[in-house]
Amino acid sequence: MTYLLFSLGLVMLFVGGEGLVRGASSVARHFNFSPMLIGLTIVGFGTSAPELLVSVQAALAGQPGIAIGNVVGSNIANILLILGVSAAIAPLFIPARRLWRDLAFMLAATAIFWAMLSGSEITRLYGAILVLGLLAFLAVAFLYGKIDADEDAPVENQLLAWGFTLGGLVVLVIGARLLVDNAVIIAKTFGVPEAVIGLTIVAVGTSLPELATSVIAALRRQTEIAVGNVIGSNIFNIFSIIGITALITPIPVDPRFAVIDMPVATAVAVGLAVAAILLNGLPRIAGVILLALYGGYLWAMA
Repeated sequence: MTYLLFSLGLVMLFVGGEGLVRGASSVARHFNFSPMLIGLTIVGFGTSAPELLVSVQAALAGQPGIAIGNVVGSNIANILLILGVSAAIAPLFIPARRLWRDLAFMLAATAIFWAMLSGSEITRLYGAILVLGLLAFLAVAFLYGKIDADEDAPVENQLLAWGFTLGGLVVLVIGARLLVDNAVIIAKTFGVPEAVIGLTIVAVGTSLPELATSVIAALRRQTEIAVGNVIGSNIFNIFSIIGITALITPIPVDPRFAVIDMPVATAVAVGLAVAAILLNGLPRIAGVILLALYGGYLWAMA
């Protein structure tokens, strides 16, 4: 039964990802939003829904290691694994002028989160600050996310487009949950520490919607959705997931996160920003390097 559920979850991930990319692209064209904006918001935030559920549930259950490790590990996986796989499939080239503002928000969110993890607890005040950061990001994203209307674009059924978008998100979340639940149970039976479970199995599992969406977007040459999905997800993970979780209940901090894991997450985020701006995106060789780095990270965590 475990293997059957795993297979079903995998199929649901790719079916949901296909629907989400197709629907989100149509929505972007209808409202004259750039694909990058849709990737940053609807797609990026929507595919991060599993992380939100996992972190809130873990914090309420008295498992702060999973609540924080889930977010830190997801952000690392989003860049090294998801962009690595996507770029290896199809080069992700985007002009730097379309990326610098969003990359700056991602780096700022990462720096703020690292500073908060240097203390003993992420308080409700910290949670409120993070949520305000999310609102500021959304305001800037929508302010600069409009593009000129394409007069030659065909008229598309928006009810169907939103159906694909929202239906794809639901299928993605359910598929990811089927995979994650079984993996966590197996890991616990082998005595894997809680923080490591959060950083690896839970983080990768809850990042599966982003992986499926970005891979399908790359295959369809929807480069901005593939990249925007990851950047938006990383911003949402910190500002919204940690922010909302801390507002519900303060989160005790394991010192290892500030000393071991956040330096890795920060280095990965900075490396992505530098590479994306200097190379105007990520060529295939960059994708291969990101995957190799992720393999090394998992080996070090084992």
